[in-house]
Amino acid sequence: MPLQSKLLLIILDGLPWRNWKPFMGNLEGWVQSGSARKWRMRSVLPSTSACCYASIHTGVPPQVHGIGSNEFRKRVTQPDIFSEVTKAGGRTGAVTHSYWSEFFNRYPFDPVRDIEYDEPEGPITHGRFHTMSGYNHTNQMTPSDVDLLATLTRLVERHGIDYGILHTCTVDSMGHRYGQNCVEMDNALQALDASLAGFLPRWLDAGCEVIVTADHGQTLRGHHGGHDAEMQDVALYYFGPAKGPAGDPLLDQLQLAPTVLKRLGVGIPASMKAAPFLS
Repeated sequence: MPLQSKLLLIILDGLPWRNWKPFMGNLEGWVQSGSARKWRMRSVLPSTSACCYASIHTGVPPQVHGIGSNEFRKRVTQPDIFSEVTKAGGRTGAVTHSYWSEFFNRYPFDPVRDIEYDEPEGPITHGRFHTMSGYNHTNQMTPSDVDLLATLTRLVERHGIDYGILHTCTVDSMGHRYGQNCVEMDNALQALDASLAGFLPRWLDAGCEVIVTADHGQTLRGHHGGHDAEMQDVALYYFGPAKGPAGDPLLDQLQLAPTVLKRLGVGIPASMKAAPFLS
């Protein structure tokens, strides 16, 4: 049976709360027009990328799923969005860093075997990954955001995925290289917002609900990982018909996984204890 709805989760790595409103004019315009909602969300601790990726999809903290740093990776054992959607008969898609494949499909990542796969049994039905191998301070090794957005759109239109995730490291990499308060970052944010502008209407026309958020924030000096609002707090934009909380509550990142499953009409496993924030 078809799922209740279709949903795309867009993760913009390392974009702190303070930089969404001033620079993401396309997203803010949707909110101003009344066509989208926006809330503030706080990441888990450590506010490190891999830890947040695993928590976003399992709804449990790093102290439970066991991913405590970027350096320690494994196949996560807790139920996650991919596994639950596939078990419910849905199709999933991922256009992300290879860490997501390692956490939710198989570890270790083989760049030949796993860079692209189509596996009907899932849990990730259609995977399109990048490794950023060779990444360092002077060489970002990040794919074009337009290419990533187009790839996700291809999965939506060709394979009819019910749930898809896109993850881009452009902002995080720029922050580590230049810091957050600089012309280079201003231009990078404007370019990313403009790229999203070309694809959001197409996803909505295809009948998808869309959530745009980040995994964690970043300090002005380009750091994250610690217990601080600059490193933890991000924006979350929702495009769809569901009702969300009134006012300006601080959402918990652990609410993302159960919220996505609820919108799709998929059962929420007992391990996901946080309450969904969308009806």
